[in-house]
Amino acid sequence: VQLQASGGGLVQAGGSLRLSCVASRRTVISNNGMGWFRQAPGKEREFVSAISWKGAGTLYADSVKGRFTISRDNAKNMVYLQMNSLKPEDTAIYYCAVGRGNWGSRYATMYAYWGQGTLVTVSS
Repeated sequence: VQLQASGGGLVQAGGSLRLSCVASRRTVISNNGMGWFRQAPGKEREFVSAISWKGAGTLYADSVKGRFTISRDNAKNMVYLQMNSLKPEDTAIYYCAVGRGNWGSRYATMYAYWGQGTLVTVSS
């Protein structure tokens, strides 16, 4: 399974970006939870958001709750992360990942496949 994340870039604080992630195998993305993680320079990878296989259940890190929205389109093999009211502390490489089960998780060990990441830089 290959995951391709895109949509990162440079944005000013308060701005918005929409990240996209496409998976190479439809059966995987439609039957599994999906997640977004991020890794800032010099820091460990951290959970951002997750969504269940049909999109009914979502999880968010406290730091992004109310600002970020995760969604998915199984027909298109896509998962999205809409990021609003961006802050400099959101600067990181963002990774999408395919869960091992139907539900998303906050724990990286619960994900089987990872994309290569897309860089988000928020200037103050």
